[in-house]
Amino acid sequence: MSYLEYNTKYVPTGFRKLLYLNWPVIMLLIAVASFGFLMLFSVAGGSAQPWMEPQMERFAVGLALMLVVAMVPIWFWRNMSVVAYLVSIALLVAVEFVGVERNGSQRWLDLGFMDLQPSEMAKITMVMILAAYYDWLPAKKTSHPLYVLIPVFLIMLPTYFVLAQPDLGTSLLLVAGGGAMMFFAGVHWAYFATVILTGVSLVFAVFQSRGTPYQILQDYQYRRIDTFLDPANDPLGAGYHITQAKIAFGSGGWTGRGFMQGTQSRLNFLPEKHTDFIFTTLAEEFGFLGAMGLLTLYLLIILFCIVSAVNNRDRFASLLTLGIAMTFFLFFALNMAMVTGLAPVVGVPLPLVSYGGSAMLVLMVAFGLVQSAHVHRPR
Repeated sequence: MSYLEYNTKYVPTGFRKLLYLNWPVIMLLIAVASFGFLMLFSVAGGSAQPWMEPQMERFAVGLALMLVVAMVPIWFWRNMSVVAYLVSIALLVAVEFVGVERNGSQRWLDLGFMDLQPSEMAKITMVMILAAYYDWLPAKKTSHPLYVLIPVFLIMLPTYFVLAQPDLGTSLLLVAGGGAMMFFAGVHWAYFATVILTGVSLVFAVFQSRGTPYQILQDYQYRRIDTFLDPANDPLGAGYHITQAKIAFGSGGWTGRGFMQGTQSRLNFLPEKHTDFIFTTLAEEFGFLGAMGLLTLYLLIILFCIVSAVNNRDRFASLLTLGIAMTFFLFFALNMAMVTGLAPVVGVPLPLVSYGGSAMLVLMVAFGLVQSAHVHRPR
């Protein structure tokens, strides 16, 4: 029995597909997005404009896209993996020539009705093509050096273009997400040990190259590292963001100052309060309990995705679900680590909560793929 015959024989059809959706994940996504709507309403001073209303519209569109993607059989998305990956690479190349530049970074394509950030798309298409690759590759060849080099190339190609924008945060997410996919597929641990040792050497090289003609990172990226190591060294300059964020966290206490009562955000002490640092606004207004509530919702989404992947007997669908779940985890984990001072500030938004169009729409399409894998799993 062919792959197509197997998957079309044992999956629901028509409106029955709606019953097979992973409804707990959908409800949790709505709950997380609702946190974002509240925070965007608060940071705008109690107004739906300019952030909350557009965010709600984008989420509604994203929810519709998720359902559409979920209704399409998973074998179709498997066959489209190479095309999707090549399109994302082409868009990343286009950014190099006609991309929109903001704050020293050239990351967006102006489509007229919205600005598209191809690097967001690359995170998902990379997971798709790696899942398709390991579904095609016999398990006994997974750790063969030749077959390890292929996924490494697939990971490093988009990473190279994203790093050139420059976007260090997304580059790290691409490498970490790709590495996780290789781990899930069963690549031998010795490769990961080699990568870790290489990473340590690279960190050493990064610091040694500072101020030389062959400097590896940009000056502003070195300043971010300095700020991470010692924020108090320049509290009114490079350390301003993280210093104000820590003040906001501390003033929130256990239960917070109350909705729309956060002084750091309302008095504009907190920069990027509607995007990268929105988690600090939530922590100030709802305290430790509110922050843990959002984190719990995130972890429940991950848990339901893992359960779905483990129970899925289709290798591509299982790897795809695990890869998207890991990408989602890296998203919020890096953002939370960044705004709490546990990681350098690298400009990663909080998924479904931070204001933004491309990130939300791409993430909802990604969860549409998760839903497609769940609905069309072999029974």
